[in-house]
Parts: sequence; C-alpha cells; structure tokens
Amino acid sequence: MATALPQPRQWIGAMDMLNAVEMGEGPPVAILHGLFGSAQNWGAIQKALAPRHRVLAVDLPNHGASPHSPDMSYPAMAAAVAERLREPMALLGHSMGGKVAMALALAQPERVTRLVVADMAPVTYPPSAMRGYVAAMQAVELRPGLTRREADAALAPAVDSPAERGFLLQNLRFGEGAPAWRLGLEEIAAAMPVLESFPDFDAPYKGPVLVVSGERSGYVRPASHAAFRALFPHVEFAVVPDAGHWLHAENPKAFLGLIEPFLAG
Repeated sequence: MATALPQPRQWIGAMDMLNAVEMGEGPPVAILHGLFGSAQNWGAIQKALAPRHRVLAVDLPNHGASPHSPDMSYPAMAAAVAERLREPMALLGHSMGGKVAMALALAQPERVTRLVVADMAPVTYPPSAMRGYVAAMQAVELRPGLTRREADAALAPAVDSPAERGFLLQNLRFGEGAPAWRLGLEEIAAAMPVLESFPDFDAPYKGPVLVVSGERSGYVRPASHAAFRALFPHVEFAVVPDAGHWLHAENPKAFLGLIEPFLAG
C-alpha cells in the first residue's frame, strides 16, 4: 500500500524572504532549481523524497514567487538561501542552483550536512545560449490579448526546442490585461556574466558530496573533476544514463536511484 503524502505547505514570508514549498517528514533536504526554473519544476522529485525526508523546494531570487533582487552573485544567493532555511540540512542543487548550493557549503559549511550537485561544476563557463534566451524573452511583446501560441512563436527563432520553449513559458503569467514575466528578467540579463562564473573560496567543504551528471550533457567534463576535488575533497561522481542537462526530468528513476542512498547517509 502506497504511503499517503501530505499536501505541500506554501510559505511566503517577508518581502525579503525566499519562497519555498515544504513537503514530507524526516531529515531535511533543500532543493535549489536552475536558471529560469522554480520550485514547482521539482514537484515529482520532492514527492519521491518526501516519505523519508522533509523536503523544501526553494525559489531562488528573481525566480518563481521569490522577490526580485539586483544582486545575483552566488554568495548573495547563498546567503538568502541560508536565511530561508535557518537550520543545517542536505542540499540538492541543479545547474545554477548547484552553484548556489556549492557556494553555501563553502561559505557556511556548518549549515550543509551533505551536498548533491546536479550537472554543474565550480568553474566559469563561456557565454552560452542562455543569454540569447534572456534576450528573446525580453523581446516578446507583452500586449493585451497575447496568446501562449504567439509567445511560443516569438521565442522560436532563438529557442529551437519546443520543450525548452515550454519550460521558459512556464514563467509567463496570463490574466486580465497584458501578460507578464514573473522572472526578474532585467536582473537576470544584467547578471549573466556573474552567473556563468564561480567565485573563489578560501577553504574547502569537507562534508560528503555527490556530483551527478547527465550522460549526454557537457556541463561536467573530466577536466572539471580537479576543480571539484580542490574544493570538495570527499566528492564522488556518478552519471545518469540516457539524460542530458535536465537529468532529473529526463530519467527521474535513475536520478533518484543515485541520490536517495546518498541522502540517506
């Protein structure tokens, strides 16, 4: 008989507090999404972990229902996450969220019991297609009567994949009057060079770390393993087969098969 899961509890605190969705009971785990994502993208993983963990899926600054902020440096976002969580817990971060999680573990190691980094390395990446995505989203004419189909067509020249366009359009809110992006697009656009980089830290994080990468993804290359080992001496590496950068969505069973034993300690 399947275990009944509690309904998520939506927390929206003070204006400067990040939004989070909580579910489950047990040792706490926080999930940090990637660029253009939100807590809601991790609902299936959160539900899968909830029978054994209290899971908080967090909206990072300028994303989801969290406040907008001009400071998207990794130390600033890590500090905002630490304030929201308030207690030591395991962290699971994907893509940009992986960098935030690593920054928090390195800056405040006593706050992180163990760390899962999903398809991201502590390195500076060259300018990517993500800059074009931001520009394309900014260029959509947000007029009254705009349909989702029209917005999708406006993004198509810059975003080839229908799935990726659908992912981006989850952030476009339709209602009375003109649609609006819930993302802080101006703040994200200005922060792209910072988001592509990774800051320096004085001391390593000595807790257990699992780096999970997608088999078809190029974000975690063998050359980046040395950067991981310098900052995370107790790191382990694993690969999710038949998956790219969105490994948790493309092969959730294999992804959970790797992270659940690690989170159980």
